[in-house]
Amino acid sequence: MPASTEAPTRVGAVSPASATSAAVDSRLTPGGPGYRRMSFALFLAGVATFALLYSTQALLPLISGDFGVAASEASWTVAAATGGLALFVLPMSALSERFGRRTVMTASLAVAVTVGLLVPFAPSLTALVVLRAVQGAALAGLPASATAYLAEEVRPKALVTAIGLFVAGNSVGGMSGRVITGWVAQEWGWRVAVGVIGAIAVACAVAFRLLLPAPKHFVAGSLRPRVLLGTVRAHLGDPLLRRLYAIGALFMTVFGGVYTVIGYRLTEAPFSLPQGIVGSIFLVYLVGTVSASTAGRLVGRLGRRGALYAAGGTTAAGLLLSLAGSLPLVLLGLVLITGGFFAGHAVASSAVSKTATHGRAQASALYQSAYYIGSSAGSTVGALAFHAGGWTGTVGVGLLAVLGVVSITVLGTRAARAEQRLATV
Repeated sequence: MPASTEAPTRVGAVSPASATSAAVDSRLTPGGPGYRRMSFALFLAGVATFALLYSTQALLPLISGDFGVAASEASWTVAAATGGLALFVLPMSALSERFGRRTVMTASLAVAVTVGLLVPFAPSLTALVVLRAVQGAALAGLPASATAYLAEEVRPKALVTAIGLFVAGNSVGGMSGRVITGWVAQEWGWRVAVGVIGAIAVACAVAFRLLLPAPKHFVAGSLRPRVLLGTVRAHLGDPLLRRLYAIGALFMTVFGGVYTVIGYRLTEAPFSLPQGIVGSIFLVYLVGTVSASTAGRLVGRLGRRGALYAAGGTTAAGLLLSLAGSLPLVLLGLVLITGGFFAGHAVASSAVSKTATHGRAQASALYQSAYYIGSSAGSTVGALAFHAGGWTGTVGVGLLAVLGVVSITVLGTRAARAEQRLATV
């Protein structure tokens, strides 16, 4: 058996043809050895990432009360974390090209969980925002490196499913973090709540490092700025990748705005729910777990663009339904928003990994950067819209973002048909 199937590949170790052949023969596949360990390890990484990244989101009303600030100011504890991730995801992806996906993911989780244990002791809102920004920057090593790892180590036919499982871990982390913090904060305050999330993330980080198989198909790249900039320019010059980046940003604008503000809406009249119940509302993330993990089947039935239309339509229906004054209808709206968002995210992110033929970490990093810029924008703009026009304002922002998703997908459909016509000439 070629040596490249036994240990991480180094530049120049094997010829391109033999490396490609070995990669096709030995990549992980569902049911094969190592696939379950890999899937569970990255699932746990996804849990830790989203639990830490959004650990303050369900607690914003309590943070507002503790520091005496408005929703738009407290929302910076979320926006700073996602903004830090968006800014650092590209540099971290470059490090993963040189030092390896598993190494960078491990280091990122280690720093993020350490900061997570310091967050409960923040003496002011400013200090809290700074710690959250550092935490987000540390977490930047996870998303792009994870999708690049999967693109290298998993057979292409199983890639959408594998990435869907990682995204499902994100949904579980987001859900459990918010549910746990809601009930813990109701009894002991928001500081103890985020401390509990930090401890859970430590356990996930340790298990991740122990379970994740060593990469067999990683090829070390260059850290030279000129090479990195050339790769980035090539990705940004690809019309399909640009559309996918914009779709990821717009989907996350909806999601970030809705879940930043929903706690304020549900704790105020006419609902006036206690913090623990508000935290439990995030159990609807389980819908996202299902929709993300089944995104591969959705693409198989409808095609990529058809799946994006379905995800956008489902999200828009949920936004409109959430305008109702009935709590069951609001919850059903959140279910549709969550299911549509996670399906759309899984489809778009997996399409990026399949489209990029080189510099996959940078291609994924650009997607993640756009995605988390959308999260920061959604958190901030959604909170401002809520302050100005209530929940209707937040929904309006979300509907505009969904309209953007549909419009970009229509452009992609027209571009694909034009290419087909040219091919038949």
